Amino acid sequence: MTQPSSTHPAPQGEGATTLIEAVKALVKSELAPISSEIDQQGRYPVEFLRRLGELGGFSASIPATQGGEGFGLATQIAITTEVGRECGSTAFLVWCQSSCARYLQQSPNDAVRERYFSDVLSGRLLSGTGMSNAVKHLAGIENIHLKARREQDAYVVSGSLPWVSNVGEDHLAIVAAAVESGGYVMMAVRGDAEGVTLRPCPEFAGLEGTQTLNIRLKDVRIPADSVLAHPEQFSAYLKSIKPGFVLGQVGMGFGVIEGSLRTIRESNVTTAHVNQFLDDQGEDLERAAQALWADTRALAHLVDTGKARVLDVLRLRLAASELTLKTANSAMLHIGAKGYLMRHPAQRRLREAVFVAIVTPALKHLRKEIHALEQAAREEQAA
Repeated sequence: MTQPSSTHPAPQGEGATTLIEAVKALVKSELAPISSEIDQQGRYPVEFLRRLGELGGFSASIPATQGGEGFGLATQIAITTEVGRECGSTAFLVWCQSSCARYLQQSPNDAVRERYFSDVLSGRLLSGTGMSNAVKHLAGIENIHLKARREQDAYVVSGSLPWVSNVGEDHLAIVAAAVESGGYVMMAVRGDAEGVTLRPCPEFAGLEGTQTLNIRLKDVRIPADSVLAHPEQFSAYLKSIKPGFVLGQVGMGFGVIEGSLRTIRESNVTTAHVNQFLDDQGEDLERAAQALWADTRALAHLVDTGKARVLDVLRLRLAASELTLKTANSAMLHIGAKGYLMRHPAQRRLREAVFVAIVTPALKHLRKEIHALEQAAREEQAA
């Protein structure tokens, strides 16, 4: 059986198709030649990210009336997928940047949009989303690390976040803190702000090229025009952004899946006679990926229209993690010993697949939230 080169269908509309083709060309010319260097030497692909921003690679889901491309979340996921086919590490950065753009676009506070939105959307200002700790805290998994004291519409913030990606002295980080007087605040802070210290993390097994740093804040003043959501806005705001940033992560998984399927196809050219005895065959994985993408496109439309149920988003994100792990593992088994060489992408994709399953919300986090929501629904139905 001849498998198509992509698990996801062509984007809808001439403009979206043109954008995807431009992204493909950029990936081939500027990302592919450095993907091994990103993984093995920790090169941060800043030039690629800026060029992608110029093309509109972070703004596909943003309405045209607000400076975006207006193609919807499904097209943004397809862009992340195209990048991830070549480099999962860089796909993660695309998700970081495009998610920060969506955070700013959906903020109820005009001042923060006016200050940062245009530059983040275009890639002129690169930005990391440091929301992992807050999201896990709200799910009852860990304590929150940043604490804030409110001073009218400004805040003084202290604490540290161990791992925040796509950050630097000339970057932005979007984070959340618990406020002494109650509730939470979501805010943007520059890496060169007074009181901010950036420190390198211990070396990772993968994703070294994501410029992931430890951020420490000591009495950092956050002015009103850097606040995305005050405590009285936070709950409704988080509810509005969560479906988009969680669903957007599946693009990383699809990228790893497509790259892994390519390895399976290449292996089967010469060793299909023995690969046929493996449990997970390329045709079956391909069909599963196509079905998952169809569900993703439908759910992305619901996110765009504000009608998506968070439970459905969490379930799909979980399915993406599981399929990514299965496909990358199968690719490694198909290619055999060659895939164990550092120069072969199969071992890199296996490490990237594990990252898809542990990045917040991790596989175990997803199952915990899904369990809680399903249990609440059962109790409500029984009442």
